Amino acid sequence: MPKEYSRSARVVEQIRRELADLIRSEVKDPRVGFISLTEVEITPDYAHAKVFFTSMTGEEGVEDILAGLRRASGFLRCELGRRVRIHTTPELHFVYDRSIENGNRMSALIDKVIAEDRSRTGADDVEPEND
Repeated sequence: MPKEYSRSARVVEQIRRELADLIRSEVKDPRVGFISLTEVEITPDYAHAKVFFTSMTGEEGVEDILAGLRRASGFLRCELGRRVRIHTTPELHFVYDRSIENGNRMSALIDKVIAEDRSRTGADDVEPEND
């Protein structure tokens, strides 16, 4: 029977959950604000972790958020070491995740093309066929 959920995947998910909780409840730096952790990637030796985040404010202020996260990274790593029992607590590298913004932009473009197509063909007057 194959493994459904590997150990590294469980560790990555636990790191993401713990970091999200620590950032929300313990980091007092006002630059960090409202962020959401979208993904964590960890090296096989657990020495480094890339922590992807997105901001509720979009791309504005990302540099300030990154500066706040970098400043808090030592504290976060120390607290993470207390909460997650692994042989090496990874060094944290924060990366802004643009995938949500890109997805929203693509969705808006698709909606625009559909609306233009409907206005050209008069599709608003036609009811969809039932199969």
